[in-house]
Amino acid sequence: MSGVFLYALLGVGLFVLGLYALIIHAHLLRKILAINVMGTGVFLVLVALAAGNPDAPPDPVPHAMVITGIVVAVSATALALILMLKVSVATGKNHLSDSTRD
Repeated sequence: MSGVFLYALLGVGLFVLGLYALIIHAHLLRKILAINVMGTGVFLVLVALAAGNPDAPPDPVPHAMVITGIVVAVSATALALILMLKVSVATGKNHLSDSTRD
């Protein structure tokens, strides 16, 4: 098993783990963290696929996309945390309820 395949498999595993946590947990902070784990999995797959052939130099475009994605992910996480705090202040709860009457 090559290193590229191992990294790509690990990235897919992180994405699936984040998706599972996003579906299962109701707490908003855990949902935000799950989305960050999913993004990390996508970044790992992109970097693994950018390595490609060991004889050729790595492709710089996926690396630039990952760096841009990290900046966007940090900004989106900050926005999500602010929105979570606003929801927490407005409702007094840090989780999403299943009830539509709330």
